Amino acid sequence: MTPGVHLNGIDYAWPRRPVVVVCIDGGDPAYIERGIADGILPNVRRFMRDGFATIARGTVPSFTCPNNMSLITGAPPSVHGISGNFYLDAATGEAVVMTGPELLRSRTLLATFADAGARVVSITAKDKLRRQLGRDLDVSRGHVSLSAETASQCTLAEHGIEDVLSLVDMPQPDMYSADLSLFVLEAGIRLLERDRPDLSFLSLTDYIQHKHAPGSAAADDFYRRIDACFGRLDALGAVVALTADHGMSDKALPDGRPNVVFLQDELDARFGAGRMRVVCPITDAFVRHHGALGGFVRIWFVDPSLDPAAVIAHVGALDGVAEALDRATACARFSLPADREGDVAVIAEQGAVIGASERDHDLSALRGERLRSHGGTSEARVPVILNVPVSEAYRAQAEAGIDSWRVFDFALNGAA
Repeated sequence: MTPGVHLNGIDYAWPRRPVVVVCIDGGDPAYIERGIADGILPNVRRFMRDGFATIARGTVPSFTCPNNMSLITGAPPSVHGISGNFYLDAATGEAVVMTGPELLRSRTLLATFADAGARVVSITAKDKLRRQLGRDLDVSRGHVSLSAETASQCTLAEHGIEDVLSLVDMPQPDMYSADLSLFVLEAGIRLLERDRPDLSFLSLTDYIQHKHAPGSAAADDFYRRIDACFGRLDALGAVVALTADHGMSDKALPDGRPNVVFLQDELDARFGAGRMRVVCPITDAFVRHHGALGGFVRIWFVDPSLDPAAVIAHVGALDGVAEALDRATACARFSLPADREGDVAVIAEQGAVIGASERDHDLSALRGERLRSHGGTSEARVPVILNVPVSEAYRAQAEAGIDSWRVFDFALNGAA
């Protein structure tokens, strides 16, 4: 038998058959629970009955980038370094997008297995993740790293594949559509049929979950379609592991208006303008999803004479704020890298979001829809579901509580 690999303190067994891990972006457990109850997820229901299912702790802040990096490194942000979609570089005072592969401080399981001789596929919905997911993955050796967003532009040199639209038999999907996620799944299925990769990571997008609550017609249609894809992966003989990067909560008031704490405005009014800077780490290029409003923000002190305790006391008492934490406490509780953490971390209540200044957030794209978003501890409960049983030892660990970043561990080492 081929020996396994070691990464970040875990020994991983060599896959005995293809392993496919799917990250359902925004895949709150409520969608699974409602779908099972309504009978629209027959394959997931079968996986949960005959295989394995639990609710795991997701990475906090509960955003896309830190959770995807935790999943593919099998480690928390304190190890891999990605603690948001956005952070403030204290040395330059500039806000930095955290999707550059150079910011990742750990090797990935994908690259580690590839270097050991496995055939690896990485497919993501948004190109912002592709380069980090594919870091150190040498596509000239038969591996594939692509995004649905740029599928029509794939080349052998950069992505390890070309003519993807013909392979998948779908047109280039729109960024703001369910088809972006469905393209990822279809591409993974076609490559599993054609190439039988040892390890595949398929990461979806949360456009549907941001717009549509569990049980709505659009959400039901989407979950029916992805459930059918999970069934096809299972039928091809793969170990299929399903998880999510974060959950999703309604963040609107009873009258439908977004329930927002504009924290920069609050701080400027209380302590004086320009003394602190609020950075929203949910921020990315696709603000139509959420208006750059999430459940976790960071405050950096511009004025070093500020008293952190006074700031924390004021912020923690604001309506819509669950808690405010100093850097050391936030890093210890959520295993975050201290050099990329603010002076104060602020977490919203489940039904609220936190922004910077009101002028910084354009909510016109909501078009009268209720705001749904994520980022706090309330969206850090995620499913981990396998289509096969796990050993008694792994089942016992799950009953005691596990982190979602152990999904590859469960799929490779735990699968019975």
